[in-house]
Amino acid sequence: MSAVVTAPVPRRSWLFTPATRPERFARAAESGADVLIIDLEDAVAPADKAAARRLALEALATAPARPIQRALRVNAPVTLDGLEDLLALARSPARPDLLILPKTESAETVRWIDALLSGAGCPLPLVALIESARGVAAVEAIAQASPRLTALFFGAADLSADLGCATAWEPLLAARSRLVNAAALAGIEAVDSPFFALNDAEGLARETQAALALGFGAKAAIHPGQVAAINAALTPTAEAVAQARRILVESAKGVGVVDGRMIDEAMARKARRILARAGDAAAADPGKI
Repeated sequence: MSAVVTAPVPRRSWLFTPATRPERFARAAESGADVLIIDLEDAVAPADKAAARRLALEALATAPARPIQRALRVNAPVTLDGLEDLLALARSPARPDLLILPKTESAETVRWIDALLSGAGCPLPLVALIESARGVAAVEAIAQASPRLTALFFGAADLSADLGCATAWEPLLAARSRLVNAAALAGIEAVDSPFFALNDAEGLARETQAALALGFGAKAAIHPGQVAAINAALTPTAEAVAQARRILVESAKGVGVVDGRMIDEAMARKARRILARAGDAAAADPGKI
């Protein structure tokens, strides 16, 4: 009997929700977001950190009402709140699907968190949020720091404050490109920053398309109303999926032509990425086409 091939699970849209607003968790799942980020950091006032931690862990100890991946963004690990978040999580039955580490600036930080979680028997995948000049400078080492690391997440707002530049595409293009390259070298995901103008649908669409063109496979959202546009932009069309499948069929023959173009391994790799974004099982096993 042949092994069952499951389709890759797309993680196109990552929606931030404050941990202090648990009534929004179900609505976030209904928004169509692929990942719900329960936020203990920027969305929570200092006086509310302990309450937010308790609410988040209570929510994460139970199954979600709808199928959705859940990520927990803790406070920066070099802060007291961050240390308390990590210790509480390690001692709790709560198990998010992903743990987001803000203000990641060194490979050493990722490694000691890996060691802490391993010692607690807590097998959580990690996401490193790169949002400072120091983090960008170390992003290649960070990307290779731990087998737990599943994604690099670009933080535009904090980085622009660090650099003294506008929170816009052009001033941050070099940093974005470096993060995408580091993620590709490590074979992990690259997640783009949220688009912060809530009433600019055209701007959101342009920036999401630009992120996709640069190599990002996902984008964060700060409002449920942004999710549908992100999902639409990052979901390959039926025509793109059909072409990708034809490319893999021809590539399996060794040499082929699709739509008048010679097929090589580079095109086959791009085709697999398109199918992975579409959640197509052929990306996992081209022989099943």
